[in-house]
Amino acid sequence: MATTTGSTETPATLHKAYRKSVWLHLGEALLWLLLICIAIIEIAPISWMFSTSLRDPKNSFDLPPDFWPTALHWQNYLTVINSPDIEFMLFFWNSLKIALIVTGAQLLTCSMAGYAFGRLRFFGRDILFGLFLASLMVPATVTLIPSFIIIRSLDLMNTHWALILPSVTSAFGVFLLRQHFKSLPEELLDAAKIDGAGYFRIYWQILLPLTGPALSALGIFTFLASWNNFVGPLLFLRDWDKFTFPIAIATIRGYMGSGNQSEVLAGIMISIFPLLVFFLLAQRWIVQGAAITGMKG
Repeated sequence: MATTTGSTETPATLHKAYRKSVWLHLGEALLWLLLICIAIIEIAPISWMFSTSLRDPKNSFDLPPDFWPTALHWQNYLTVINSPDIEFMLFFWNSLKIALIVTGAQLLTCSMAGYAFGRLRFFGRDILFGLFLASLMVPATVTLIPSFIIIRSLDLMNTHWALILPSVTSAFGVFLLRQHFKSLPEELLDAAKIDGAGYFRIYWQILLPLTGPALSALGIFTFLASWNNFVGPLLFLRDWDKFTFPIAIATIRGYMGSGNQSEVLAGIMISIFPLLVFFLLAQRWIVQGAAITGMKG
């Protein structure tokens, strides 16, 4: 004789599930509201800069501030680019060249050091890595005078090498890539050793191709730091044709901020536009690379 079984869900169970669903949707809505508020706070200054870069100088600091362009004076951008007093494109190229060299150097040196600290065993490894991490607690301004003395003793003053050589590696980059190398399966190394691969071949052909997210994140952070470096060029460079983009922005601003503020903001918008595009295209790798620092190791 066939028997039928009814639903085991009682009204109390259904009510509890309904309340749980309501709370989940409410929490999701609050999270979205929080993210929207944070996005507005982040976008508002950029929106104001772009809007002000298209105005007349007399309207640069209107109150309340306008976050949308009320005028379209594109001449401000043309004035900055074609200024006879500031070789805008030369400064742009100098910054781009230095940033690309520094980024490439850090990707190579930090990945090699991260591989050594994460996968190789040698005497004093943990102590040396601890010293690397300790250097992260030293403010950059503390190292300015020692860096200046070393650069001057090497006769590198007023050259771009004075900005490149101190930045060819970083403790943060070594730490980031060490964490990534330690998160890779041990079986990869065991299989490579069985096939007769040496240390460098394991690093170059097997492990390095798997570090795309970490390398992308480090490359972005390094490029931004080099691109926005203002103190270094101001300290080490003297000739006009060797200056970088932040110096151009400071020159446009003028003495005591007496320059055309709309043109200053136009120059800033030109400088950050490539970075914004780069961030939008590579944001997935930034998140993945930053998450690596929380993995085991």
